[in-house]
Amino acid sequence: MMTVAVVFDSAGTLLSTYRVAKDVAGQVLMPGVETTTLTFASMERVLIVLPVHSKHIITAPPAMLLSAYLAENKVGFGISCTRKILTADDIGDLLYADKKATVGDLQECIRNVWGVCRGEIMLTLNSGAILNMAQRSVEFTITAGGWPFEGAKEAITALHRMGIPAFIASGDRSTKLEIMADHLGIPRDRVYGVATPSVKAQIVSDLKKEYDHVVMVGDGINDLAAFHAADTAILTVQQAADRPRELFETADHVIHHVRDVLPIIDGLAGSVTSRS
Repeated sequence: MMTVAVVFDSAGTLLSTYRVAKDVAGQVLMPGVETTTLTFASMERVLIVLPVHSKHIITAPPAMLLSAYLAENKVGFGISCTRKILTADDIGDLLYADKKATVGDLQECIRNVWGVCRGEIMLTLNSGAILNMAQRSVEFTITAGGWPFEGAKEAITALHRMGIPAFIASGDRSTKLEIMADHLGIPRDRVYGVATPSVKAQIVSDLKKEYDHVVMVGDGINDLAAFHAADTAILTVQQAADRPRELFETADHVIHHVRDVLPIIDGLAGSVTSRS
């Protein structure tokens, strides 16, 4: 019997997500922005996530440099998305020495997400930043809030009843993803957080050694490498966003609701064709 595994991105795939960025230099708030697309717009940008509680950030002095706050509170970072090969030391050297972004810049993002998502039951609330390696500065502060798409939990349950394991590979923080996984019924040992595009692709490749057929379900440009690595690539457009044509050209299927994954997976058991 053929074995199948399904790997999901989180934000925009299993979670309806609202993101906001603040242009630090221009002091302009950018509501509803797609942060991975913003990051991929320049080879010099890298998106990082910060493992810090929003309520702690909110109580810090707004005028304090973000770099000073992170250093004083020993806050690390995770590399979520980048087109450039960088080391953690390269990024850390910039992040902890930045003299432009303030705690207030990040506070403004957090307050915006709280205000917009007030009526939703948020499972995840992540903050971070986009660094510009050429400019040697924090270019944008970022906050994102996410809540499950209607039917997401039911889709995961249905997959498990079919005997098909569901995995999560995402650029979000692992601790936040585990909360989401608990809600959706995905075991924590199948959750891979702070996964860059290349790491997502490697996760898919590793799973192909254990399963006959691996499916990748994603919604953004940061899922493209994993699409190429997967046996079947499913692009979900349930979250409204502008997406590059390459995503549609690479995907084997385009769906409008997370539950639409089920008939595709169900059909794989009967006939699987290898992708050239």
